[in-house]
Amino acid sequence: NSVAANMYLSCLLGGAVCARAVQVSRRPFISLEELLKSAEEIWNALPETDVVESFSHHPMIGDVENLRKKFADTREWAKNEQHGALQASDDTLHELKKLNEDYLKRFGYIFIVCATGKTASEMLDLLKSRITNDPFVEFRTAKAEESKIIQLRLVKLIEEIGLQPKL
Repeated sequence: NSVAANMYLSCLLGGAVCARAVQVSRRPFISLEELLKSAEEIWNALPETDVVESFSHHPMIGDVENLRKKFADTREWAKNEQHGALQASDDTLHELKKLNEDYLKRFGYIFIVCATGKTASEMLDLLKSRITNDPFVEFRTAKAEESKIIQLRLVKLIEEIGLQPKL
């Protein structure tokens, strides 16, 4: 049912905003590509306040303790997405956390990066390069990164539950 599907998507994708980005009311989807296209269209149309709200559903990159506590419901997905950060040295994690805090003060939301496949050093380099961005440019960059995360999670969701076309 649509309510249950929205709740499930909300949990897996990081809140009601992201669940709206794949509105169940648009079902059935004929293909995974149609689902991903629909999610992208809705995501791109969301107002800034909704986008920033969705950012709050992510742990700070490198904040391993917060990752364990706050995100227990999506722990496996977030842990796998931040695998590179979990393998980092204490010094790198400390620097990631410090720069994340600086980033939060500067932009009003945490640093968003599609961490899948990235090492902690790569994420740290991205954070260092993006923290000096113009706020408008950085918002667009963070929004694009969140879109990648949503797309990856949708693909993973479909793979995990074994759905075929007619989603």
